[in-house]
Amino acid sequence: MKNETHQWLEYAEQDYQAAQILLQSHLYNPCLYHVQQSIEKYLKAIIVEYEFGFQRTHSIRGLVNIVSQHGVLVEIAEDDIDLIDAIYMPVRYPVGSALPLFEPNQAICQQCLRIADRLGQWLQEMFRG
Repeated sequence: MKNETHQWLEYAEQDYQAAQILLQSHLYNPCLYHVQQSIEKYLKAIIVEYEFGFQRTHSIRGLVNIVSQHGVLVEIAEDDIDLIDAIYMPVRYPVGSALPLFEPNQAICQQCLRIADRLGQWLQEMFRG
C-alpha cells in the first residue's frame, strides 16, 4: 500500500472515530458530517492507491462511479450512497432548499456509522488481499 493511501485511510478512520464521539455527545449534525467525510476519504484512498485520477468532489456516487469504471466494485448499497450523499450539504449549511427529508438523529447517525464501518472493513480486506 502506498504511503499516501495509508494517510487517506488514517484520516478516514479519524473522521469515523470523531463521528462516534459526536454521536455519544448527541451532536448529530457534526456526527453525520464526519461519517460522510470518512466514507469520502475511504473511497479517495482507492483512487489514490490505484491512480485512477484524483478528483475534488464530495459526491459519494461520483467517487463510487470513478472506481467502478476502473473495475473496482465497491461494496456499498445504492440506498446507502443516496443517504450519505443526501446529508453532506444539509449538515454543513442551513440552506432551506438543501435540507433533507429527515432531521439528524441518533438512529440516522447509527445507520450511517454502520455504512462507514462496513466500507472501512471491506477496504482493509481489499488492501490486505
